[in-house]
Amino acid sequence: MNALVIAPIALPLVAAAVLLLAPRSTTLARVVGIGATALVVLAAAVLLARTLTGEVPVVQVGGWPAGIAIVLALDAFGALVLLLTAAVTLLGLVYAIGTGEDRERTFTPLVLVMSAGVSGALSTADLFNLFVFVEVVLIPSYVLLTLAPRRQRIAGARLYVGVNLLASTLFLGGIGLLYGVTGTVQLGQLAGVATASAPAALAATLLLVAMGIKSAVVPLHSWLPGSYSVAGPAVTVLFSGLLTKIGLYALFRLYSVLFDGDPRFLWVLLVVAVLTMVVGVLSAVGATAVRPVLTAHMVSQIGYVLVGLGLSTAAGLGAATFFLVQYVLVKAALFMVGGAVEVRYGTDVLARVGGGLVHRERWLAVAFAGSALALVGIPPTSGFVAKLQLATAAAADGPWWVLVAVVAVSAVTMVSMLKLWNGVFWGEPSSLPAPARGASATLVGPPLLLAAVALVLGIWAEPLLAASTIAGQQLADPSAWVAAVTR
Repeated sequence: MNALVIAPIALPLVAAAVLLLAPRSTTLARVVGIGATALVVLAAAVLLARTLTGEVPVVQVGGWPAGIAIVLALDAFGALVLLLTAAVTLLGLVYAIGTGEDRERTFTPLVLVMSAGVSGALSTADLFNLFVFVEVVLIPSYVLLTLAPRRQRIAGARLYVGVNLLASTLFLGGIGLLYGVTGTVQLGQLAGVATASAPAALAATLLLVAMGIKSAVVPLHSWLPGSYSVAGPAVTVLFSGLLTKIGLYALFRLYSVLFDGDPRFLWVLLVVAVLTMVVGVLSAVGATAVRPVLTAHMVSQIGYVLVGLGLSTAAGLGAATFFLVQYVLVKAALFMVGGAVEVRYGTDVLARVGGGLVHRERWLAVAFAGSALALVGIPPTSGFVAKLQLATAAAADGPWWVLVAVVAVSAVTMVSMLKLWNGVFWGEPSSLPAPARGASATLVGPPLLLAAVALVLGIWAEPLLAASTIAGQQLADPSAWVAAVTR
């Protein structure tokens, strides 16, 4: 049964190979891509159910002895993020039918390879293999970013590639230093090493900095708005749910294991978290188009997640896990709505749209309103539950200024969401020419579904709260995961 851990990696890779070898067919690509990803979602759900009982499924790939074998393992945190990323990938492929991006022959195979890399990064227990899987994610993402032949997209791709190559080089350098100090890159064998040795702490810090770049943490964040804002609508949705989340996952895993949650450095994480929240939300207020506003909010919401890591208590880590899940779903929905407006009207610049689309695009307006309320944290949405949990954890174990930042940034988030609502949907009927056809179900259905999920997770939050609580407890005390991967 532990072999199921390999399925989220193997299934997308096999499906991608089939599509590359088969005759070109958009219909076949859609069936194979969506079918394989649906199976990954099912496998992730089964794995999550197992990990919530305290089990840590482990596979030593290739049958090699411990210390040499590629070890794959999942605890509740890894399985929950795996299910989340697989669900976003599935809905992103459906949404790509509506935008037309999946008509490009390589689109679906590239997304599948990227999905396999994400699954590998979330399940590996080896630092070097984490580096390899992150590169498996990045290589297809470079191509996806440049599929549309627009000059500004090439410029955005150059920025994206350059920054990620820098981060990957730093990460590889940190791995080399850590191996030189300890003689191993197996995470279980490195448990607590950063608290016992200054050279190991320096190497581990380099790893955190590299993942901070990939997570778009302030002041290492400016690459994200410059690159995500010029990608295709479906590509942006997929990037928002997958790429920076690998970095966030790695930050949580590395600090939990290598630093053993060492409280001496938590104030640094909290300062970075608050700066990320504030800089992101202020950038969103100043933006003048839908996608730039949303990409700036990506940065801000990453700061919220990092608050939980900065607290590093079971309650804080559990709240951060809940926040991460609902934020990824809500942000994907908002990007889908913005992309749909861009696809149907040729622009997402607020001054050009001029408002009034609620008269033509009622379902898109509903999806935006529900998702925006969740992003702000208005009850009874999932965002309210997430921010309440985070604020409670911060009030119990953090400095007062963290709690103030959590509340204040939410208020400013509301200002920017109102700006988008007024600039796109509210007011007199838009002067833009109306599209010849109504919006397709594949364009409107995914964001509507995600907006509904945000409402359900607010009203019926207990299952996700229970799963997040278990994930937080396992991150606060990673001894079971460490024992499982070093067997």
